[in-house]
Amino acid sequence: MAKHRWFSTTSLGLVLLFAEPMARAEMADVPLNLPDAPLAEVPQTSPQTEAPAATGQSGSQTSPAPSKTPPLTPEEQRKKAQEQLDQEYNQRVWAVVATFNTTANQEAAPLSTGQKFQLFFRSAIDPWPFLLAAVLAGTNQAQNSFPEYGQGVQGYAKRFGASYGDYFIGNLMGNAVLASALREDPRYYQKGTGSYTRRALWAASGTVWCKRDNGTWGPNYANVIGNLVGTSISNVYYPASDRTVGGTISRGFSVTAQGIIGSEVIEFWPDIVRHHQRKQAEKLARKNGPPSDSQPAPQPSSPVTHPPQP
Repeated sequence: MAKHRWFSTTSLGLVLLFAEPMARAEMADVPLNLPDAPLAEVPQTSPQTEAPAATGQSGSQTSPAPSKTPPLTPEEQRKKAQEQLDQEYNQRVWAVVATFNTTANQEAAPLSTGQKFQLFFRSAIDPWPFLLAAVLAGTNQAQNSFPEYGQGVQGYAKRFGASYGDYFIGNLMGNAVLASALREDPRYYQKGTGSYTRRALWAASGTVWCKRDNGTWGPNYANVIGNLVGTSISNVYYPASDRTVGGTISRGFSVTAQGIIGSEVIEFWPDIVRHHQRKQAEKLARKNGPPSDSQPAPQPSSPVTHPPQP
């Protein structure tokens, strides 16, 4: 039963998550450009009023080195992170799939504990996870997964509650509670550049390797442990026959595997969009024919007289 559930869950994830770049795919190519530190202005002096150069020194004056931007205060850093979060809340694919937990800004400000919980709740109450849970519940009912739930409306309601419960508890533990306790960033950082192989490996490592609040990178304990803890808690509402150690671990790693697939789709979604747009432009160009400037110029209706040559 555990192997069957793992296979069905993973297979469904392959289908659904291929349409779910948790993203901001359309915004992936628009990184946040922060202003550089302002350069110190060099005062201009008039030749008449300029003081004579000291002995042994050149008359040309060197401009002072630009001052470094002072570090942000905790309040300024929190406001900066909130501005970036507000931009991420507008990220959707096909106007349906929410991709709030994705950023293309490699220098994104770290999130505070409150902002991590805010990001979790904003994602949890979005219509997308409810729609996803509804599809998963329908698929499980069609396959008669968890037969103890039965069929009909009651069986579907139980499967829907279990599907959404898995999402809610897993994300609460991994993206909010443990991410805050371990000071890890719950977002996926799009690479966006480099070879396809390097980007694919980067995306695959996203569920087990993450950015920390201090700017360093390390193992993504919050995500892996959070998935296992979430599936352990879910044994409360799963049938007794599925409350086994093997079934719990299988469900936990199935969620992790689905996260890898989702990261791959998120990483390459901008490329898919650009490829589609290019194909559409080529199709439109073929439909409209060659450009007008390639057409031969029309012949004049009356003869043109040229001036006599000298």
